[in-house]
Amino acid sequence: MGAEISPKAPTSVADALPSNWVDRWAPAAWRPYLRIGRFDRPIGSWLLLFPCWWSQALAQMNSGDHYPDPFYLLLFAIGAMAMRASGCAYNDYVDRDIDARVQRTQSRPLPSGQISPQAALAFVVIMALIGLAVLINFNSFTIWLAISSLVIVAVYPFAKRITAYPQIVLGLAFNWGALVGWAAIKGSLGLPALALYAGCVFWTVGYDTIYAHQDREDDALLGLGSTALRFGDDTVSFVGGMYALAGVMWIIAGALAGAHLVYFLAVVLVFLQMSWQVATLDINDPMNCLWRFKSNRDVGFALLAGLAADMALSWFAGLS
Repeated sequence: MGAEISPKAPTSVADALPSNWVDRWAPAAWRPYLRIGRFDRPIGSWLLLFPCWWSQALAQMNSGDHYPDPFYLLLFAIGAMAMRASGCAYNDYVDRDIDARVQRTQSRPLPSGQISPQAALAFVVIMALIGLAVLINFNSFTIWLAISSLVIVAVYPFAKRITAYPQIVLGLAFNWGALVGWAAIKGSLGLPALALYAGCVFWTVGYDTIYAHQDREDDALLGLGSTALRFGDDTVSFVGGMYALAGVMWIIAGALAGAHLVYFLAVVLVFLQMSWQVATLDINDPMNCLWRFKSNRDVGFALLAGLAADMALSWFAGLS
C-alpha cells in the first residue's frame, strides 16, 4: 500500500487546516492515507460519533444507569474513526474523476495522484476490518443492525448523480449509530432510538446543506445535485426548518426515554447554537459556511453533557 509522493503533489489538502497534526507530525509515507481517511479533518468523525454516544447514553439513562459505560464509549470512538475513514476513502474512490474537476477537492490524494485507486480500496478494506473488530464486542442484534447500514453507505456516493437531495441519503447513513448505540445496550430497537435517529437525520441534512454551499458552483457545472443548489437563496429557511425538526425529535426521544429537566435544557441550548448558525450564515462566504458546519461539534458535546448530567443528577437524587 506504499505511495510515492511526487515533488508536484500537494503537500496538504485544500480544506484542511494548515496546522493539522497529519501535515505537521505524520511520516510522509503515511500522509496520503491519513488524508484520504480524513484524519487531518476530524470534524466528520465527531459528527459520526455523537449519535452513537447519544444513543448509548439515552439507553443507559432509560435503564437507570448512573453514567455512560466508558468501555462502550471507547468502542464507539474507535469504530467511528475507522468507519468514517473507510467510508471517506470509498467515497473518494467513487468520486475520483469528479473530485479532479472541483477546486476544493483537486488536492485530495486520489485526484492528485498521491495514491492509486487500488491502494485506496485496500485502505477501505483495512479500515472496515478495524470497524468489524470493534463491532464483534456487541450483541448479535447490534452486529447485524450495524452491518445492514452498509447498503446505504454503498449507495450514498452515487446519490448526487441522481437526486437533488443527496443530503438525505447521507443523513440516513451517517446517523445509523443512533440506532446502534441503543441496540448495544438494549439488544433491540425502541421508539426513543427511532426518534433520536430521525432528529439526527434532520440535523445532518441541515449542516451538510451548509457545507455543500462551498461546492455549489462546481456541482452546478458538473450537473450534480445538492440541497444547497435546490434551495439556493432559501437555504437559511430550509436549514432552520431542518434544525427545528431535529430539536423537536430530540425532545420526543428524551420524553420517551424518561429524561428529566436537565436534558431538555440541554436541547434548548443546542437549539440556540443551531439558531446562531442560521442567523449568521452567509452562503456566499465559503469560510463562513465551513465554520458553521464545524460548530456542530458543539451541538454534539452539549447534548451528550445533558444526557450525562441527567444520569448523574438522577443518581444523586436517589441518594438523598
